[in-house]
Amino acid sequence: MLTIQYLKEYGADVETGLSRFVNNEALYLRLVKMVPSLDGFAKLEQATIDKDYETAFEAAHGLKGAIGNLSLTPLYTPIVTITELLRAKTDMDYSTLVAEIMTQRGILEVICSE
Repeated sequence: MLTIQYLKEYGADVETGLSRFVNNEALYLRLVKMVPSLDGFAKLEQATIDKDYETAFEAAHGLKGAIGNLSLTPLYTPIVTITELLRAKTDMDYSTLVAEIMTQRGILEVICSE
């Protein structure tokens, strides 16, 4: 079962995240559980493979907002990086950043399923 403690151990800034939801722990945890299944992850991954940087930016920007509001720092940090690179229309190999994002998503998915 997902707990605040698991999220703290993951590196999430739980206090800030909870404050955005008026310290409603049940709501916060319910929203965190939804993150691994967000379709933005698959869209971001495919769009970077296809070098469709506009679609990749839209996906990254959407993820940034959702994950930032929940203060899921280990996942938020690489998403901020890729969002800003895509905003600047940087033509580069995004595979390392996408891999880091997907790894953090996977870790969060495991935490959410415990």
